[in-house]
Amino acid sequence: MKAYRRVTDIQADLTAGSITCVELVSHYLQQIKEKAHLNAFLEVWEDEALHKAHALDAKIASGSFGKLAGVVIALKDNLSYAGHKVSASSKILEGYEALYTATAVERLAAEDAIFIGRTNCDEFAMGASNENSAFGPVKNPFDESRVPGGSSGGSAVAVAAGMCHCSLGSDTGGSIRQPAAFTGIYGLKPTYGRISRWGLLAYASSFDQIGPFAHSIEDIALLTEIMSGSDNQDATAIQEPALPTWTPELKSNQRFAVMKQAVEHPGLDEEVRISFKKLLDKLESDGHSIEWFDFPLLDQMVPAYYVLTTAEASSNLSRYSGMMYGYRSKNATDLESTYTLSRTEGFGPEVKRRIMLGTFVLSSDQYDAYYEQAQKVRRIIQNETDAILSRNDAMLLPTTSTPAFKLGEKSKDPVSMYLADLFTVQANLAGNPAISVPAGTTESGLPIGVQLMTPRKSENNLYDLSKLIERTLS
Repeated sequence: MKAYRRVTDIQADLTAGSITCVELVSHYLQQIKEKAHLNAFLEVWEDEALHKAHALDAKIASGSFGKLAGVVIALKDNLSYAGHKVSASSKILEGYEALYTATAVERLAAEDAIFIGRTNCDEFAMGASNENSAFGPVKNPFDESRVPGGSSGGSAVAVAAGMCHCSLGSDTGGSIRQPAAFTGIYGLKPTYGRISRWGLLAYASSFDQIGPFAHSIEDIALLTEIMSGSDNQDATAIQEPALPTWTPELKSNQRFAVMKQAVEHPGLDEEVRISFKKLLDKLESDGHSIEWFDFPLLDQMVPAYYVLTTAEASSNLSRYSGMMYGYRSKNATDLESTYTLSRTEGFGPEVKRRIMLGTFVLSSDQYDAYYEQAQKVRRIIQNETDAILSRNDAMLLPTTSTPAFKLGEKSKDPVSMYLADLFTVQANLAGNPAISVPAGTTESGLPIGVQLMTPRKSENNLYDLSKLIERTLS
């Protein structure tokens, strides 16, 4: 089977009759079986995917089909798909089936996408390594002793290992971009509100954003265009029409802002630093300009992010009580013990840690010292980000400070794990679109990613600049 990199290539072969949807789905199903040890999928919808493929082959033969006909997509296990299980990789939602379909998923289905299964993730999207799942860790296909990144690690691995054409993840503080960097593919966090969150199991509502993984900018743009647009079910969605179709534009004389504190950070891996500086030198030699700027708030971003997201998590996850759906403790004897035991037994250690931290920062005697101060820091970060991007076309920095780390390497040190988000949380705090572009590998063959961030609601320009980086790196 040809390794397809773009939707247009798939559909060209489908219309030419050199491949069928059934053959595509069968190929991906076989890849899933052969690579089951990577633990990327929690459930595979084999019969349903094949049935949809048969129906699509008939539509293609008739000459009438959607923009995503033949495109096999995996869904992160925090996206609702009516009649299918969704658990956010948590025991607390054991046996739960979605009653409705997320808007983003619904819009992809309307364009004839084929959904092949739900992917493993950090429990309730809380993690940077995909080791927090109740169903075990996901392994990186480039080195199975290493993490794939989190929280959308299963979705990233599904694409990188050829188990589907593209996939959906969610990004709260880097959960699409970091695993994309660790697995050598593209991953986009759109502008906050660009894609409706209706049907996404919430972690931190003012940060969460659905986005795609793919092997090409073209597919990232297509999926985002289809999923974007206003939605009456989500008050935080941008109340504008869907993104216009991206028409690539060759960019010259671009201005890139580079954070001095990021490139000089002691935690930045030396191979990542050298690779990034080579990219900057090549950009300058090609006629683009680099503006080095000071951003003294770098070390405040991760603490502010965790104060705010855990506060929102403590509120969002209060609905999981064992009373209405999901897991209920068999040891419960009354109302109080049902709540206490169901949540104690149903949530994993990291989720419980974040709920307790969030409850603490929202408490009446700590609110001003933590939550209110973090909101002020967030506003300063937004303003500073806007100021930097007002005089530059994009902000450019490494996606992650290191390549993929070893399984278990950071799991006993929560602070070290949280710092894995050091370069990605800014886009979520400020609400800007950001993308991770593959930027080669280390000497040991581990992928490296470079991150671009542009002003809010400028995704199409972000794609142009990503193509520029792609050409520069080639």
